[in-house]
Amino acid sequence: MVREVAELSRTFSEVRELYQSKLTEGGSAELLEKYKGIVEHEFFPAHGFGKARLSVARKAVTDFKKLNPDMHSVADIMLYYAEMGVRFTSEYGDIDEPFYNSMESMYEAAALFVTEHKIGQQYQARFEKMVADTSGIGWGFHDQLTYLYEKYFSTKGRDVGEQKIL
Repeated sequence: MVREVAELSRTFSEVRELYQSKLTEGGSAELLEKYKGIVEHEFFPAHGFGKARLSVARKAVTDFKKLNPDMHSVADIMLYYAEMGVRFTSEYGDIDEPFYNSMESMYEAAALFVTEHKIGQQYQARFEKMVADTSGIGWGFHDQLTYLYEKYFSTKGRDVGEQKIL
């Protein structure tokens, strides 16, 4: 069994990363930073302009979720993806509808995730900041984030039985 795990670790980087994150002190944090770096590089590389290849950035989020069961790290990278998209729009101006759809879907997935895991209060300020930062952005982006924020975090006008548990 040990030989098989060692062989899988040599063959598949994902397996190696999984075991490194579980078996080394601080491995989970290092893994989170690595995958956040992939996301950030798509929007804001060290040199030049970001390509904003959403498929690459989303794949980093998806791959990380498979490797790390820590709910706070998963929430962090999901929010980070949406935050990078908001920042990218602020830096470079209006993008296009598919771009905003991707940001909105990740924002909602993150909101649903933190709500289901009852950790929403810890991340609410980040969700709220994205709403504020999108004011004036086209394609209904701000409106959709406002709607999603209210859906997951606002208790205005809801009966106690319908309130989201944070």
